[in-house]
Amino acid sequence: MYTYFMINGEKHMKTVKIAICDDEKAVREILRQKIDKHCKNSEFICQIYDLETGDGLLALPDEKIPDILFLDIQMPGKNGMQTARELRRKNQDMILIFVTALSEYVYEAFDVNAFHYLVKPFEDEKLGEVLDKALQQYKKQAKTTIPAQKDQTQPLAILVKRGSLSTKVLLADIIFAEVFNRKIILHTTNGEIEYYGKLTDLCKQTGMDFYRTHRAYLVNLKYVERYNATTIWLDKGSVPVSKKQFAGFVRQYMQYINRNQSKGADK
Repeated sequence: MYTYFMINGEKHMKTVKIAICDDEKAVREILRQKIDKHCKNSEFICQIYDLETGDGLLALPDEKIPDILFLDIQMPGKNGMQTARELRRKNQDMILIFVTALSEYVYEAFDVNAFHYLVKPFEDEKLGEVLDKALQQYKKQAKTTIPAQKDQTQPLAILVKRGSLSTKVLLADIIFAEVFNRKIILHTTNGEIEYYGKLTDLCKQTGMDFYRTHRAYLVNLKYVERYNATTIWLDKGSVPVSKKQFAGFVRQYMQYINRNQSKGADK
């Protein structure tokens, strides 16, 4: 079943434009084959094309700007980061996926609102997973016809048990949580709440808008103000981030920003 969207009450099949920009011809050909194979097994009709330079990508007419872009960073002339910054001026909705052998640029990727960051070499399974997520993100942005979802206007909450007393805590009010002396301390917009529990269980309740930056800390991405490789500063206070968790934090925070931009565009 293919993806359609409605125009004047009629169904129209939507073609997703996917571009690969890499200065290595062999890389472009391999990616093209894998993406084409994946698209043929999906609900999407994909138009795939490739370019070898950032300048060539920037020279495309507006109607050829890709919906999804796999972009290398190390290229002659304009590198991937420079190219991405210029492309963002033309298209804020383009789903940008960096494909590179250099992991150190993952932090700069946030500045250009990258959707994902694939470090070479990567498994076919990982490419497929990222492409699936990108196609689903495109589907949301294109406002295609999809089954109605449950009303999510009501804020989500958890019940915190302290002795015989249960307290309702809105997730949107939690700035961060930490573990101290076998207790979980919830730092909320209305003060602190302490209870006995496990941070692992709390992680399962909070969902994608929260991220565990350290074995003893869980942050609400809504309240992140700035960060570096060791510390995340929030609306109130700061928390450490472990070296192991930092790349995952940056990736999930970028996805959080993307989700909220899409929600804003839908209003």
